Amino acid sequence: MKHEDLTPFLPLSPAVLHICLALVREDRHGYGIMQEVARESGGGCRLGPGTLYDNLQRLITQSLIEEAEAKSPDEDPRRRYYRLTDLGKRVLNAEIDRLEKALLSAKMHLRGSRARRNSA
Repeated sequence: MKHEDLTPFLPLSPAVLHICLALVREDRHGYGIMQEVARESGGGCRLGPGTLYDNLQRLITQSLIEEAEAKSPDEDPRRRYYRLTDLGKRVLNAEIDRLEKALLSAKMHLRGSRARRNSA
């Protein structure tokens, strides 16, 4: 299988990363995404409607997310649901890998600087 180059999508902004994470387990509408981001981040990240909907539109244009069917027929027809596409899942995994490598590198550098200080 040919290796897919996902670097044009990376790095994800914090808002986009949180939006994608909110859509991993289930389709959500905009307000549901905002609630899930706030919950998952312990309130550390709160997306306003402008930030959310600008990013949703960009993610749709990039084919990372798509509109999904409403969960039930009695849903308000104006409410839009979103889901992560297969490409979106691959990009999210690539970003998680990138962040894990950055964290590992940072930890190694910090341990190295502590060891040098302790031996001095």
